Amino acid sequence: MARRNHHNVYVIELSKEVLKEAKFMRCNPGYISGKPCVYVGMTGLDPDLRFDKHKAGIQSNSYVFKYGLRLLPDLYEAFNPMFYGEACDTEIEIGIDLRSAGFGVWQA
Repeated sequence: MARRNHHNVYVIELSKEVLKEAKFMRCNPGYISGKPCVYVGMTGLDPDLRFDKHKAGIQSNSYVFKYGLRLLPDLYEAFNPMFYGEACDTEIEIGIDLRSAGFGVWQA
């Protein structure tokens, strides 16, 4: 069976309320006040559909379920679609880049 490049990375903006979560803050010691907080993920689905599933509580990350506001396509669209392994690597790279820029980042 041929491999398909149907995986996508995505970035979801989280409400600033997530900053009240101790675990989130412990994982973001370099967070710069005023910068966005985001969730970075990857999926075999369309990012819009995956976001809807998060918000409906279907295989959802708790931070996205509670604090997810909207997708930030400017941060990921240029990468999609890709093969599974590329998506895994790109998800990590996006998270590292955003953390380096002072964003609050959560990854599954």
